[in-house]
Amino acid sequence: MTVSSAFGSAVLEARRPVVIERDGISRLAYVVSGIPGAQKLPRALVTLLENVVRRAATDDDAVRMADAIVSAGTAGTAGDEIEFMPARVLFQDFTGVPVFVDFAAMRDAMVERGGDPLRVNPQIPCTLIVDHSVIADVAECPGAVEKNQEIEAARNRERFAFLKWASRSFQNVEIVPPGGGICHQLNIERFCSVVTTDALSRAEKDVACFDTLVGTDSHTTTANGVGVLGWGVGGIEAEAAALGQPVSMLVPPVVELRLLGALPAGVSGMDVALTVAQLLRSEGVVGSIVEVTGEGVSSLTATQRACVSNMTPEYGATATLFPVDDETLDYLALAGRDAAELAFARSYLCEQGVFGSSEERVYARTLTFDLTSIKPSLAGPSRPHDRVTIGGLRERFESALQESGRSREDKVEVEGVGELGHGAIAIAAITSCTTATDPAMMVAAGLLAKHAVERGLSPKPWVKKVLAPGSHATELLLERCGLLAPLRSLGFFTCGFGCMSCIGNSGEIKACLKSHAGELELTSVLSGNRNFEGRISPDVSQNYLAAPALVVAYSLAGTVDVDLTAEPVGTSPDGTPVMLSDIMPTDDEVSTALSAHCDASLFEEGSRGLLEGSDVWRSIASSESSTFPWDPTSTYVRRAPYFDIARPAQTLEVRGARMLALLGDFVTTDHISPAGSIAADSPAARYLTERGVAPEDFNTYGARRGNHEVMARGTFANVKLRNALADGRQGGWTKNLLTGEVEPIFDAAEAYGAAGVPLVVVAGRLYGSGSSRDWAGKGPLLLGVRAVIAESFERIHRSNLVQMGVLPLQFAEGESASALGLRGDETLDVSPVDLSGGLPASRTARVTATRPDGTSFSFECVVRVDTPMEGSFLARGGILPYVLDALEEGEGRTASQ
Repeated sequence: MTVSSAFGSAVLEARRPVVIERDGISRLAYVVSGIPGAQKLPRALVTLLENVVRRAATDDDAVRMADAIVSAGTAGTAGDEIEFMPARVLFQDFTGVPVFVDFAAMRDAMVERGGDPLRVNPQIPCTLIVDHSVIADVAECPGAVEKNQEIEAARNRERFAFLKWASRSFQNVEIVPPGGGICHQLNIERFCSVVTTDALSRAEKDVACFDTLVGTDSHTTTANGVGVLGWGVGGIEAEAAALGQPVSMLVPPVVELRLLGALPAGVSGMDVALTVAQLLRSEGVVGSIVEVTGEGVSSLTATQRACVSNMTPEYGATATLFPVDDETLDYLALAGRDAAELAFARSYLCEQGVFGSSEERVYARTLTFDLTSIKPSLAGPSRPHDRVTIGGLRERFESALQESGRSREDKVEVEGVGELGHGAIAIAAITSCTTATDPAMMVAAGLLAKHAVERGLSPKPWVKKVLAPGSHATELLLERCGLLAPLRSLGFFTCGFGCMSCIGNSGEIKACLKSHAGELELTSVLSGNRNFEGRISPDVSQNYLAAPALVVAYSLAGTVDVDLTAEPVGTSPDGTPVMLSDIMPTDDEVSTALSAHCDASLFEEGSRGLLEGSDVWRSIASSESSTFPWDPTSTYVRRAPYFDIARPAQTLEVRGARMLALLGDFVTTDHISPAGSIAADSPAARYLTERGVAPEDFNTYGARRGNHEVMARGTFANVKLRNALADGRQGGWTKNLLTGEVEPIFDAAEAYGAAGVPLVVVAGRLYGSGSSRDWAGKGPLLLGVRAVIAESFERIHRSNLVQMGVLPLQFAEGESASALGLRGDETLDVSPVDLSGGLPASRTARVTATRPDGTSFSFECVVRVDTPMEGSFLARGGILPYVLDALEEGEGRTASQ
């Protein structure tokens, strides 16, 4: 297509900003509704269309990328490569610390090249929310939140001092100190604006644009619930975006989810989220954007929509976008957004033709779902999309128990408690952004607790109860409703304002169960979004997701080996059985409480001092220099080595490689990336002990993400990892093929590295499912992994591998390690992959496997380098060297340009 065509002329016209005025606000804007075909595009693609029209470096680029979007969108297919530049980046601290460590290392590298370190600086707004460091060490008592915050500050003082330096040294950086709330909840409560202004605008004045973002947590998609397009990316991709580099992506196919009807009585936002997750996982929407339409949308509140969008990573989609309508704007007004700004946003969206829901757009396919069919649900025992009804929970539990080889008849005498069987609940946690975002579900939990207390029910002593509100507004709502007291009566004291149990920061389980963790199949019930093996607690085998009210109910039952549709939750003091239906609040009760207490003053009071932090935070000293003064004795923050180990080459070739791991299907980033507590007998523990760190001060892998030495030692160290090369041993073990000994994966990798042997990981389907963990890409690189061969990859992780310079190869359709007879003792050679033209010159590479007896065989793999930009990353040794080269050469996009 040429610029002189009718389409090209319309695109160029759209690149001339017009003025939009409303309620005293006057801003320039690029309006794309006049581009032919734009009216038929899904709303998500209109957002991307506006983005490339406004942000493209040249007119030719604008026309090319606009054509890619419109052509694909109106055909209902995936499309060619475009460059997306989000309006902002959202970080949580686990992923944010290593990003800013990389920024600091880039400044050092720039100095070493003779350049100005201040050129390494975020170019778009970056918000980092410290919400992943707090652990439920103290629970079920007054003052738990304060005690946990004190412990958090003591454990993480080095990290927090580094973050304070980053907030002062880098421009466009805003940090919410620990204790403020969960990043995704605060994002929709405080930071989502639907329409914002372009920080890198080519115009001289502020230019209105869609509020868009990428985040270093896969549940960034929560923002989709209020109509803001954004998704989770790896930390390395997010830092490149922060530095002004666009996100390279293919135009995604957009799947319509048309909602009919309305929710039945007693059905929560979590029930909707779990049911939609099950539906969309079964329908196969990996890599697609799901766009929600239909009459049923208007029956869902903005926060119920956010619950659904939050679960997007659990079915592998890129985003789950709801429309911006009156319900959205009413919620944002309630949460404190300026009325004039919201009025302007409405006008802007109307100009772009995307306000409200529309039924006349083109989609790749349409799925219809009737909200009236939803029932109260849980999901588990280890996957978020494995939904089960309350009545089916016992059968689900028994099935998982049988798979573990245990008998339901087994009983254990627990000191101070009595006899317990498999299924005993070790942790009941109201936690994470899935449900804490929704005021109705939090109020329902409090009302159920109130009814339970009124019936004389008591908490089970072996269940650890955790309450982690997503923001101070959430706790304030419970207080105003008079519901904190009954929750506390059942053991649910606020433990902290952070993710906590959902990311494994559960703390120790009760001592009475800890000593029997190997004998009993312990379980957890939590209102989070992730329940993968080994995630919630290393002592807990089965984990079930549920609405907060059900978390409270099951904490009273004390076990998941129960059918609460037919059996009592507990017994009142007079011996009367109390059923779940007796204490479950009605929708009218919840609505009455919300009407009386959920108002604008709640959010205003709840957000006071959000950016100031506690006295402890304010007392932490930090440097004000342009480069960070690294402490060589620090075990928390160390200079990243990626610029030292980068292997720039136009042709990638792997020769004489050995398998570090031979893995099966559905290996998640939780299996790959270090997470949770640091085991006393692990290589990471050995490293810390050698540096004088006592076991009680090991902290977690998440807290030590700024130290690549610790993280490399924790890669593939998940206790539930099943590596076929470990001779049946579960966890982070492998056979060192140089010696024939089974040893920790890190130790074997060190031996291979010393011998100059490159490494390969071989896996099955959906390799890298789960969270967008940058360390799932960084860790293998540091271990010496040069390529990963899998049957299929989850979207974010494949991208992360490329960005770290690791080559992703995909078995040909129908082939696998087992089908090809790969045993793991072979030496592997990968034919050269030519990246001189951006995309690989050949879309396939031949892998030759040579067995110890000298026999060999070959097989073809698809080279999963999907865009020219990805090819450029690999050719430079990864995205970080690529960005640094661009900055040094003056090619990076900066605010001045």
